Amino acid sequence: MEQAVRLDAIPMETIDGKVCMMSPRPFIAHNIIIANLTTIFGNYLKGKPCMVFADGVDVHLDEKNVFVPDVMIVCNHDIIKPNALYGAPDLVVEVLSPSTAMRDRGPKMKAYAKAGVKEYWIVTAGTRSVEVYLNQGGQFELDHVYEDFTELEWQSMDKDEQAATRQYIKVSLYDDLLVDIKEVFAKIPMALSQA
Repeated sequence: MEQAVRLDAIPMETIDGKVCMMSPRPFIAHNIIIANLTTIFGNYLKGKPCMVFADGVDVHLDEKNVFVPDVMIVCNHDIIKPNALYGAPDLVVEVLSPSTAMRDRGPKMKAYAKAGVKEYWIVTAGTRSVEVYLNQGGQFELDHVYEDFTELEWQSMDKDEQAATRQYIKVSLYDDLLVDIKEVFAKIPMALSQA
């Protein structure tokens, strides 16, 4: 017996008015990163007005752009509705998947910036890196790229390279919110990072 496919069960986003299928079942490393960041942000935000949301929450930036970010921080409670968020989150994190990387770096990034997202992170499991972009007048400018170096990689660097390497990601929303790059990729075996 055939089962009917429920269209509302198929994950989709709307990018500039076009419906796009989302990546099916992401890699394990993708899910671990989302869980790590949700925990880091959630622990920090206890007792503060901003809230963390994880994968599965629709964000209606406007009529043409409806996204489902991997992780986000929202400080404006007015955009939180029972079924979705209607407006720009303050910080958005997208963990790259091979099938969605071009969208996350292209039209989605532009739409987030135009809507007023203050900070945008692109996380890549394979390179164990986090690109942090800050909104400058409706466009994202790259602030810094953080990398989680292995002990061997760290030891192979000279003292100047080590000194120039930043291990803590400074989140622009709070003066004292620093995220250790190692915590972003914690519990991910190197073999899984390469997927």
